[in-house]
Amino acid sequence: MTGDDDSLEKRRLAQETKNERQVWYFLAYFLFGIHILAFVMIYAVRHGK
Repeated sequence: MTGDDDSLEKRRLAQETKNERQVWYFLAYFLFGIHILAFVMIYAVRHGK
């Protein structure tokens, strides 16, 4: 394995880690958003006429 292959592997791994982090952020925001929506709906149902 040459040094060039090694740097390519490192770059691929770094990109993979970045993608994984973005997926986790997306998941966190998505779940957070669903909870906010649920609380708003519960509030609306309980305080509706």
